[in-house]
Amino acid sequence: MSSAISPNFIIDLTLYILLAFSVATWTLIFYKIWQFYNNNRCNQRFETAFWKLRNLKQINSLALDEIDGSQARLAHEGIAWLNDRKQSEGIIKYSGNASELLEQTLKVKLQQEQHAMESGVTILASIGSTAPFVGLFGTVLGIMNAMHNISTSGSTSLDVVAGPIGDALVATAIGIAVAVPAVLAYNFLLRRIKMQRMQLENFVISFLIMAEPILKEQD
Repeated sequence: MSSAISPNFIIDLTLYILLAFSVATWTLIFYKIWQFYNNNRCNQRFETAFWKLRNLKQINSLALDEIDGSQARLAHEGIAWLNDRKQSEGIIKYSGNASELLEQTLKVKLQQEQHAMESGVTILASIGSTAPFVGLFGTVLGIMNAMHNISTSGSTSLDVVAGPIGDALVATAIGIAVAVPAVLAYNFLLRRIKMQRMQLENFVISFLIMAEPILKEQD
């Protein structure tokens, strides 16, 4: 007959889970901060160069590998669509209102960029919501185990009771300590994502306005 799993093993397991949560949280926080910083820096460089162009046809002079931000990828996606439409007349893919088709293409690319920036953020939300419960689970098991040991020893003195219960409460404290930075980072990154989407939407509008002369030429 197999022996039951030790309560101490389960308590230690919850602490290791919380440790893994903490490592994942701080890894995601540093990575996402770097991702946002790098993207904003590239967007600023691209905007400076982009608005100095005489027309959209010169955009290919901006090397994408040198200015690899979300706005640069949006612009190159739009230019690629315009070039393909010019060389692929009569194809059903490009039939219809050219402005609306170009807008739809840019919106799809915008959604892809937003999805890339959102990746990993939901993990922070999940850690922030589950870490306190994992810690509480470890605390409950720890208190149950402490009560069992106290009843076995037959002593109810404060020294005997306070120590094990205090150790059990550490799991809850660790769970809260893991959850707080995850929740704060999630709220911060969520705001940054919304701000970036607004910037990209404004850029799409500007791009569509600048693309009107090219669309008229093609028509």
